[in-house]
Amino acid sequence: MLSKKQKTSGLTYIASDTQITGDTEFSGDALIGGHLNGSISSQSSVTIEQGGTVEGELTCKEVSISGNFKGKLVCDRLVITSSGHFDGEVTSDSIEIYEGGQFIGSRFSNAAVDVQESNNVTPIEQAQ
Repeated sequence: MLSKKQKTSGLTYIASDTQITGDTEFSGDALIGGHLNGSISSQSSVTIEQGGTVEGELTCKEVSISGNFKGKLVCDRLVITSSGHFDGEVTSDSIEIYEGGQFIGSRFSNAAVDVQESNNVTPIEQAQ
């Protein structure tokens, strides 16, 4: 009996001396030691290593920041380690910040975004 091969996505590593600008999409986990600038999406987890930088828009399941992030983030879970720096806007259900980690910006809940999208009404229209 032949079994179907499962499609697995490996780990993508962006080395510390690498710079990428533009739209980037990962099907699996990503480990970023270099510099990414642009619109980034992952169907899985993204880890920004100490010394790594992401600038722009990032959409993923989970992100762990030990380096630097600046921009707009949409995820289910955000972890900022003791060496991590976040500067921007995040839409996430869960945020964990270790002692020494920095968060500068705004946080929104995924639930609030879902309600606004499903009602197709902006908050200003609701107030009237």
